Amino acid sequence: MSLDGILLHKIIPEIQSSLPMRIQKIWEISNTEILFQTHGDNGKQQLLISCHSVYNRLLLTKRSYPTPSEPGNFVMVLRKYLEGATIESIEQAELDRWCVMAIKHHNNLGDLESLSLYVELMGKYANVILVSADGKIIDALKRIPPFENSRRIVQTGAVFEPTPSQEKKDPFTTNTVDPDVPLTKQFGGFSPFLSKEVEYRMAHGQSFSSIMQEIEQSKSLFIANDKDEPVFHCIALHSYGACREYPLFEGFDILYYHREEKDRIKQISGDIYHFCTRQLKHQQQKLPRLLKELDDAKDCDKWRLYGELLYTYNITDTKGTNTITLTSYEDETPVTIPLDPKLDGRGNAKRCYTKYNKLKKGQTYLQEQIALCENEISYFEGLLEQLDQADFNTAYEIRQELMKQGYLKEQKNKRRPTKKKKEDLPHISEVTAEDGTKISYGRNNLQNDALTWHVAKKNETWLHAKDYHGAHVVIHSETPSEQTLRLAANIAAYYSKGRSSSSVPVNYCPVHNLKKIPGGKPGMVQLGAYKTIYIDPDMDELQRFGADID
Repeated sequence: MSLDGILLHKIIPEIQSSLPMRIQKIWEISNTEILFQTHGDNGKQQLLISCHSVYNRLLLTKRSYPTPSEPGNFVMVLRKYLEGATIESIEQAELDRWCVMAIKHHNNLGDLESLSLYVELMGKYANVILVSADGKIIDALKRIPPFENSRRIVQTGAVFEPTPSQEKKDPFTTNTVDPDVPLTKQFGGFSPFLSKEVEYRMAHGQSFSSIMQEIEQSKSLFIANDKDEPVFHCIALHSYGACREYPLFEGFDILYYHREEKDRIKQISGDIYHFCTRQLKHQQQKLPRLLKELDDAKDCDKWRLYGELLYTYNITDTKGTNTITLTSYEDETPVTIPLDPKLDGRGNAKRCYTKYNKLKKGQTYLQEQIALCENEISYFEGLLEQLDQADFNTAYEIRQELMKQGYLKEQKNKRRPTKKKKEDLPHISEVTAEDGTKISYGRNNLQNDALTWHVAKKNETWLHAKDYHGAHVVIHSETPSEQTLRLAANIAAYYSKGRSSSSVPVNYCPVHNLKKIPGGKPGMVQLGAYKTIYIDPDMDELQRFGADID
């Protein structure tokens, strides 16, 4: 669900009250999101512009966002022109879904210049366009060449043409409503969703002017559910029954932060996911071939028998012959021996012995390769499960892990190399049980390794879902209560492939009963003596204790 002109009309004054603001940093947090770090009379603030086709919006946010190391071309242009500049004002075009920021900046000669930053929040056509004082486009987030739209070209150097006005009535100054014409065609700023809510209220006796007065006075965002999808606006949604009220910007953060976080994770982990899928498919196709070769290798004794029979019967002339049948000296049954027609009898006997020795020695090699292949399958299955449940930092650490393991190439840093610092431990999540006991858990292999071998103490309690890839969980207590143990088991079960199952078995033991597997992948351990508890994964309980629920 996208913003409409009425909601943008509520957002603009909130931003205007913080102006003027000096732009300190500009970050590209995804392909469609730009974050301005600013400072003004209200202190440090973050201005977020999202041009996502569904989640497009403009707001001041207090959330922390990941900042990729390599920004796109448009953000580099914004940094060149806008870092250190001042946002003087922001103005909406009537009640349309676009606005313009008036910005002052100093050029290379130190002269003060005016720029305009147009923010268009029109669904899939959402865009951000930087325009010079003479009305020419400096650059845009989404360029539109002439062959795509000959009426409105959005390219560097083109003359900027604002989106034409819809020439509709202003609902805040008009009291007359034509009941035969949809509100979306009568008034500016109305979306079909808002029109439906207003028509519902009017049908139940509320006047149009009182509804618009309520909209004008509102500083909140009301969120309801429609078929498991959130719907929202700046007035209570009577047509949907119960709804939750939040401060305007906080409500948008609650609505969209985690939804767009999934898109940001896909951008950083999409290539990792495809890589892991390809590797898993390759190993799964390789395993049956290795098993067949091992079965053939275990049948190597027949080649020794072939060689012995050729020597026993003193077969010499076999050139031009593909097979020969001899009687076995063990049980007097006929044995058909495949021959190489280019070799004589002794040459074929030697060939049989050579093949026998090769297959016999190959059994050990094939068994090693099968074990490696099975480990690779298990490893990449685990990574894919972790990616399915990953947040941004977890996905980034999985990429780092693949680089350390040699699966992916190290990304070259274009900056000057700095002195190598001591490697920091990855982020490890933590919750506190009702009795005050701390419970830590990892969400990828690097976090699991760090928790188990560097953070946990020898006598603390370690847990892991049995027969599933998943989180290492550590209770920072030698004798945890049953309630704390069940909470930790719930975490271990939830952050595993068994999260949708019931009665998930979770193994637990003191940390000193664990052994690191020599040469094993990160996150792999060997258990000594352990006990097992069965648990039904409960997401609501984890949310109550503040666990990271994706």
